[in-house]
Amino acid sequence: MLARQRQAVILAEARRTGAVRVSELVARLGVSDMTIRRDLDVLAGQGLVEKVYGGATANLGKSTDEPGFEAKSEQQQAQKEAIATLAAGLVRPGTAIGISAGTTTWSFARALDAVPELTIVTNSIRVADVLRDSAQAERTVVLTGGVRTPSDALVGGVAVASLRRLHLDQVFLGVHGMSAEAGFTTPNLEESETNRALVEAGRDLVVLADHTKWGIVGISTFADLEEADIVVTDDGLPTAARETLDEHAGELKIAEVDEGEES
Repeated sequence: MLARQRQAVILAEARRTGAVRVSELVARLGVSDMTIRRDLDVLAGQGLVEKVYGGATANLGKSTDEPGFEAKSEQQQAQKEAIATLAAGLVRPGTAIGISAGTTTWSFARALDAVPELTIVTNSIRVADVLRDSAQAERTVVLTGGVRTPSDALVGGVAVASLRRLHLDQVFLGVHGMSAEAGFTTPNLEESETNRALVEAGRDLVVLADHTKWGIVGISTFADLEEADIVVTDDGLPTAARETLDEHAGELKIAEVDEGEES
């Protein structure tokens, strides 16, 4: 089992039960005590768990916690790049698409250079900057107005009003969290309303989310799992989560991440 897959299992169990013990993980995963401790060090370094004597507790944070763009951009970089590359292959030349704010969608925007003649609507300052600097000359970029959030999204009434009259072929959304019970969520109420407007503007909804988003629940749901036509995630997503998304979302696509295996 790859290290990232093992860490995903550990994280999912910590979020399910609230805490994990090293001894139980050793028995379950069939690896050494030292390997499990290294895995916990990695997860703790990403802010996903808090190490305690003999194990770790889940660091779920508050449902309204909203990390800034810079902090989120340092996390799960290989996974986000793999997701972005796979998702870019879903975009057809000459179409109109929407892109929400987020670090995964920012990576996705950078992967669109090979797709010509796009019209792109976004509520993300960072995404708009990437698209502006693109080598693609035959491209129209529309940036909604709105109030700026810590994650550099433009949200609120102005953003929603600008989206409600649009009709897009595909919408690509990043998420703060996703779960079977809560669906796709955000920690910002106004961003939730803006994301909902993006969902309603698109014919097809594509959700981009790395495996660490599973089990996280923000304060507001903007879409149910069933509303996603496609969910693109990485191969660290645990089996149980894959089965849930396979059952409820239209289609699940798994991006393979090129990383070495730990012992």
